[in-house]
Amino acid sequence: MSTIEESVWWKELVVYQVYPRSFQDSNGDGVGDINGITERLDHIKDLGVGAIWLSPVYPSPNEDNGYDISDYCGIQPEFGTMEDWERFLKGAHDRDLKVVMDIVVNHSSDQHEWFKEARKSRDNPYHDYYIWRQGKENNKLPPNNWQSFFSGTAWQYNEATDEYYMHLFAKGQPDLNWENPKVREEVKKVIHFWAQKGVDGFRLDVINVISKTPGLPEATIKNPADSYHWAGEYFFNGPNFMKWMTEIRSEVFDKYKIFTVGETPEVTPFHGKLFTHATEGVVNMIFQFELTGLDAGPGGKFDHVAAKLADIKRVTNRWQKEIGRDGWNSNYLENHDNCRSVSRYGCDQGELRLTSAKMLAAWYIFLKGTPYIYQGQEIGMTNVPFTSIDKYQDIETMNYYKEATEKGMQEEKIMLGIRDKSRDNARTPMQWDSSENAGFAAKGVKTWLDLNPNYTEINVEASQKDENSILHFYKKLLKIRKEVKTAVYGDYEIVAEEHPHVFAYTRSDSDRQVFVCANFTKEETVLKVDPSSVYNGAGNAELLIGNYSDASTTRDLRKEILLRPYEALIFSYGK
Repeated sequence: MSTIEESVWWKELVVYQVYPRSFQDSNGDGVGDINGITERLDHIKDLGVGAIWLSPVYPSPNEDNGYDISDYCGIQPEFGTMEDWERFLKGAHDRDLKVVMDIVVNHSSDQHEWFKEARKSRDNPYHDYYIWRQGKENNKLPPNNWQSFFSGTAWQYNEATDEYYMHLFAKGQPDLNWENPKVREEVKKVIHFWAQKGVDGFRLDVINVISKTPGLPEATIKNPADSYHWAGEYFFNGPNFMKWMTEIRSEVFDKYKIFTVGETPEVTPFHGKLFTHATEGVVNMIFQFELTGLDAGPGGKFDHVAAKLADIKRVTNRWQKEIGRDGWNSNYLENHDNCRSVSRYGCDQGELRLTSAKMLAAWYIFLKGTPYIYQGQEIGMTNVPFTSIDKYQDIETMNYYKEATEKGMQEEKIMLGIRDKSRDNARTPMQWDSSENAGFAAKGVKTWLDLNPNYTEINVEASQKDENSILHFYKKLLKIRKEVKTAVYGDYEIVAEEHPHVFAYTRSDSDRQVFVCANFTKEETVLKVDPSSVYNGAGNAELLIGNYSDASTTRDLRKEILLRPYEALIFSYGK
């Protein structure tokens, strides 16, 4: 059993993600804003988290809801002013909350001044800030067959220069050319700007696609239904990624002692350990997508199939073990790009919504790594039951619908996949109370995206009043994690790995062992624990928390444990 690891402040954080457009509208335009976030800081503080991750608030034409930035050092006018943001920062810091800014430097908006200049002429000083190529067949076809994450070709023709620019995302999100040292200097300036204002950390959007394979070779088509994988080997984790990010880390991140989390699609634990290594890494932690990709069928993300517990165990166990002590995990169930977790992994109807949402929280909060909570997750917000494509606004969803329709796919099947997996599931306005517009916006205001109609029952106000709510359960979990350092630094081991219904594991150090067991099904099940897998083979353990109010406070883990539907139990041995 290991000794206790040295404390690191960012490892002990729990981070709360705010999607500004959907959090709180303070000025009656139906769009969330910075002053609205400031108004709700006490809710975030009361939850027990230590940091706020703010999705982009920079000026943007909103082709991808702010992830297409037109000015890296400004504030989107519909969100407020720089003075509003500075007041928010002070309010967060006054409450001992760190602030993490979301920054997108793989691409900019096509409305950024750099790109406006770049597309004018091949001789323009900014032209080489982006990636340009001549097309095939006398420039009539794109330069290669790379596909965009958002459907269709990754290239857009530019008439003024008679060439194509690369956009791995929307056509309004041209990829920056990191091979150009001037681009890397611009990125450093942006990070300096916000760090000097007092930002505590950065979330780096799709950061591991900044380095593309030289020559941009034609990709081999492996699975046409999942088109972006055609070229993934040529832009994920590219040849210069570590070199360029080491440069950024040593010259900027280390100077300000800020913490960083990289969004890194298509990585393995090998990459995770390399990128987050305590001394040689380039970021403190990463987001990986192997777990959230388990419910994608042969047709891709919107071809939804239920994730199997055996696969959830396999992927989670692999990342927990292989990252080891030299690297660090980020653990999450939801974010702005994913659907609601209780609808995805649990049961979002009736009493089982409460039970399964609590089970999921207990299971992932105690894994090794920094937990992230997305707005509304703490009250068990669910997927939205939109029945018409007209209700959706997400560009990924809209592009998929258009492409699937053109291929002749049945409307019913298309909409089933969208209702399950659209990013708009996570973007409906925050549900604060049962009044009109759920307290997100004033009465009579048209909100930018329709609310989930279940806000009259599922909301913060009702959750605060109910001691048995998901919200109060989250508060208890975070309090335990803060007090029990084993839950932060303890080594991880899976228990009863072959059990078909239960995910169980231990977190151990020289002082204590924490034992977590979670029933992922709506059926009763029995767990028999091998005595050698728990602390010194001991018997009685103290119950730290359970998601059923009548769970016994001590349990002999040498005996069979009966777990009720979606029941989660967390025990402790030792000091």
